[in-house]
Amino acid sequence: MFRSALAAALLIATPAAAQQLSADETAKVDTIVADALKSSGAPSASVAIVRDGKIVFARAYGDQGPGMKATSPAAKYQIASISKQFTAAAILLLEDAGKLSLDDKVSKWVPDITDADQITIRQLLSHTAGIQDYWPQDYDFAAMSKPVTPQQILDRWAKKPLDFRPGTAWQYSNTGYVVAGMIIEKASGMKLLDYLKAKIFKPLGIDAIDQDIALGKGFPQGNHRFALGPVRAARPAAPGWLWAAGELAMSASDLAKWDIARIDRKILSPEDWQTQETPVLLADGSNTRYGLGVSLGGRDGVRTVEHGGEAVGFLSDNFVIPKKRFAVVALVNADFGGAQDAITGGITDLLLPAAPPPSRPMTLDEYRDSLASLVFGQLRAGTLDREKLTEDANYYFTPQATEDYHTSLAPLGDPVSFTALGKPRLRGGFVNRNYSIAFANGQKLIAITYAEPGMNGKFEQFLIQPRD
Repeated sequence: MFRSALAAALLIATPAAAQQLSADETAKVDTIVADALKSSGAPSASVAIVRDGKIVFARAYGDQGPGMKATSPAAKYQIASISKQFTAAAILLLEDAGKLSLDDKVSKWVPDITDADQITIRQLLSHTAGIQDYWPQDYDFAAMSKPVTPQQILDRWAKKPLDFRPGTAWQYSNTGYVVAGMIIEKASGMKLLDYLKAKIFKPLGIDAIDQDIALGKGFPQGNHRFALGPVRAARPAAPGWLWAAGELAMSASDLAKWDIARIDRKILSPEDWQTQETPVLLADGSNTRYGLGVSLGGRDGVRTVEHGGEAVGFLSDNFVIPKKRFAVVALVNADFGGAQDAITGGITDLLLPAAPPPSRPMTLDEYRDSLASLVFGQLRAGTLDREKLTEDANYYFTPQATEDYHTSLAPLGDPVSFTALGKPRLRGGFVNRNYSIAFANGQKLIAITYAEPGMNGKFEQFLIQPRD
């Protein structure tokens, strides 16, 4: 069924795409996407490629869901945190209009949060404010079953003690972007999405909508997967949870139009684009490798601008090399498997061959690693000790989820290795540690964990996904 749907989808492309990529390049792109979908289990992908500052390829693959009459490259996927660069762009436009300053204290606009008089707008946008993240988990937690307002998010998370003194550390915070969205509405006198439509989307011909309404007929179906179990339709979060931190849904081509604006330095001034793409430094001079709503890297000595997104049932990646006038967008209707990164990375390597980046050193925390290995064994055996889980993690591990974990993992037998990936990092008050798990039959998995700090900290998250 998957093969037939994919074969039909391979025929769907814009005329410009067929003309401007060579037949050999097109065939190789199709193979990259097909392989990524097959290995990850993601049902569909929508891809757009910018070369020489123009959209040269736009194509959709696979099964976008029962709400779609046919697989379409015009379908609007939820882009989640890629939306953050638009929120940051709105702040820059308001600064140009004299409505605010990046260096304004938050207390000028949203005074009723912790240490608002010590946090700047720039720190909100660069994740250096110290405000605790309200959604560090890679799943929808219990509260997300009910609608929420920006103020309710602030009341629950932004009035806690800061995780660190502003400007002294970097820690991803969706909460900070909710604060930024409230500032935009106060400074502009407009709803956030209305402001974005007027100042950015309409001038660029982008048809973006609120992801909360990108549901049902005419929209891709989001999907979950528990470990190696079957792909299951995801229940979307209730309205309001992503807002200024990730509220947008659009097609891959529409996101590529924004990338072209970045390449051509349009809509924002060249100075504003440069500000967004300049890494923010911490108080001790450390480089965060993050600007204002974008992650910053390098490829062959040239700066790259990238951001991913994760909504309930969706993943996305937007990768741009402005000086090369190149970009690639990959949107998938699955919140597992990492197909979006495999697609953008594979296409970039195909069209702009480069040496692979150096591997990162790994640091082990022996006790937490052994505990993670123990819990993984319990998941395989179907004997999960819920005392080792937080309340939200227990909410996630429903009887269906635990059964899917058990039935899909048990046949693999004992792993031949269970290895920590990279260094532990803080997120939303939890410690994130990831593990590579290998088996004798060649199967490889990744465990993405979040745990309360300390020796006795319980797991907030323990997700298992395939690893290439």
